[in-house]
Amino acid sequence: MPPTITTRDGRTLGIYEAGDPGGVPVIYHHGTPGSGLLYPPHDLLATEQGIRLIGYDRPGYAGSTRNDGRLVVDCIADVHSIADELGLDRFASWGISGGGPHVLACAALCDERLVAVASLAAVAPYEADGLDWFAGMGDENVDEFGAVLESREALEAYLGPARDGHMNATPEELIDVFKTLLGPADRAALTGGLATWMLETGKNGMRDGYDGWFDDDVAFAHPWGFDVGEIERPVLILHGDDDRFVPVSHGHWLAARIPDAETRIYPGDGHLTLGTNRVREAHEWLLAQL
Repeated sequence: MPPTITTRDGRTLGIYEAGDPGGVPVIYHHGTPGSGLLYPPHDLLATEQGIRLIGYDRPGYAGSTRNDGRLVVDCIADVHSIADELGLDRFASWGISGGGPHVLACAALCDERLVAVASLAAVAPYEADGLDWFAGMGDENVDEFGAVLESREALEAYLGPARDGHMNATPEELIDVFKTLLGPADRAALTGGLATWMLETGKNGMRDGYDGWFDDDVAFAHPWGFDVGEIERPVLILHGDDDRFVPVSHGHWLAARIPDAETRIYPGDGHLTLGTNRVREAHEWLLAQL
């Protein structure tokens, strides 16, 4: 069990730390589904770069109390609570995939302690004007968000078997679990340590059920509670052009609407390779803003 902190409103959040304990604090927002459990190579990278890397379980995952009905914007109070409890006077943040909207919420509305954020393979708002939200998305995610849009009962009916499949899978079986979501680069990457960690972080996050996953999905499909066009902090947007979890069109949409965002689109990268190969430069960019 990870250490926990208590939020300002009395909930519990599971916290994970890696890298250099005396380094520059960087808060990590995990993907969906998942947990704040940190990828071992990111631990080594953070140590090398002088970063104190801090992950946390969003509400409903692993060690964190559920916050039923939460919006994307509600993560700000949790990040402020983490900064309070850990004594962070100045920090940066990055989020990947389902963590992307949450780190963008922080960019929009966190207090002055947050200096800059990096958003990796972030999903765009469901009602994004001018975006065909499902275009280029693999069948598993199309089915999942189709259930979100249908009803609460449909989403529960989808997530129950999906969670069971993840909890019972072996690392070798993940390629079948994600079969329509994997382009060539991601398929080649999903072996060994990455596959093992993906199973571990998912099983950790969903050990008591799928509440966190459910609440993430519902939050993504509803208004996020802030306007990305009002972000004033430095933002780096990273996306692979062969991402079938979150198509690159989402990254382009965000890049066009976040003022002064720096955008890097990587030819041939997928969703998983972005999170393994591009974190070094995300960290380097964040450090340069501090």
